[in-house]
Amino acid sequence: MRNAYYMLLFLSAVLSGCSMDEKADPYERTKHVLDVTLAYPEGYDSLLREGVEVRIENTGNGSIYTASTDGNGRFALELSNGIYRITVSDRADGGMFNGRADRINLVDRDQTLTLSLMRSVSGDIVFKEIYNGGCPAYPLEGTYQFDKYVILHNNTSEVQYLDGLCFGTADPYNSQGTNVWVEYDQVTGEASYPDFVPIVQVIWQFPGGGTDFPLQPGEDAVVVCCGAIDHTVQYPMSVNLDREGYFVCYNNVYFPNTKYHPAPGPHISSDRYLDVVLKMGQANAFTFSVFSPAPVIFRAEGMTVREFLNMEGSVIQKPGSTVDRIACIPIDWIIDGVDVFYGGSTKNVKRLQSQIDAGYVTLSDNYLGHSLYRHVDESATADMGFEVLMDSNNSSNDFYERDRQSLYAE
Repeated sequence: MRNAYYMLLFLSAVLSGCSMDEKADPYERTKHVLDVTLAYPEGYDSLLREGVEVRIENTGNGSIYTASTDGNGRFALELSNGIYRITVSDRADGGMFNGRADRINLVDRDQTLTLSLMRSVSGDIVFKEIYNGGCPAYPLEGTYQFDKYVILHNNTSEVQYLDGLCFGTADPYNSQGTNVWVEYDQVTGEASYPDFVPIVQVIWQFPGGGTDFPLQPGEDAVVVCCGAIDHTVQYPMSVNLDREGYFVCYNNVYFPNTKYHPAPGPHISSDRYLDVVLKMGQANAFTFSVFSPAPVIFRAEGMTVREFLNMEGSVIQKPGSTVDRIACIPIDWIIDGVDVFYGGSTKNVKRLQSQIDAGYVTLSDNYLGHSLYRHVDESATADMGFEVLMDSNNSSNDFYERDRQSLYAE
């Protein structure tokens, strides 16, 4: 395609009676060639094939393009001047192969690059819903944000146990914040990430001795991030989070701010309060971003999470900060994670590695009562006999924005 492109420029110059130097100066061109070859992990080279779909996004104006690979896992596309993000999610050989390249620079230049794919598998327990953006304070004036929650879902045909599962959010709190963990190639703009997920402020852990809190196939678990009370009493566009069986992030010693963390309602059992494994920040309330959190769930392997956090290098000072500490959770421990972008910003930056979430889901704006919800896999649901959710480890494909919280009661 590159040769055809330059031949077209040559013919155009000849027909107009002008020289190539006058008409084909690369710094005057408004379109440039992006030439990409996929690279599968070692042992999976046979997956290089025709027809793998690639998503290309102009990060400046939000334009989305798609391309398909040829038989060698390659594609070339002519695009306007700009900075681009590329994502690939390929379901093959019993797993997902995800890849991403951020900040690909096509300003006054062509780019040729190899995009490495990482193999990942679907999580046993996944995020089904994320409600973080708040709602109108109607009938009062203003807005309301103290009613945040997430819903977890057993996406397998076997009983899963919540006991010991950990919950936290990746740094930075907001997708439009400064991300000190990502480095960009000065020429291509490709991003490189650390081999851990930087968890900020606090790590919560489900209680239980191992089998106290089973989650049946297709069953959900509501986790209240703040305010395990009936918010609809005063704010009818909110939700009732005082319900039997709900879990809650509540610890009034570490987080005494009662505006965010009032005493849980009478229907919340105290044995369903999540434990604080480690508090790293100074805040008096759990900061679950109203704009764009990046929540993750994980389990420690080969040791307890407390044993890991006591090891040297597991908790570090955040670069550039004198007060913030970060827990460096190994990528292999992450069961599920979702990168949320804020629709009111053009400066969103990815926080989660592609093997956790190759894409992102956008919350168009806050204080609307909207939530982010995972698509149902209709085919798998019909086969299994219980609700199976989409899980490609790419939230751009797996999630959508719904116009009302699922827990909202008409």
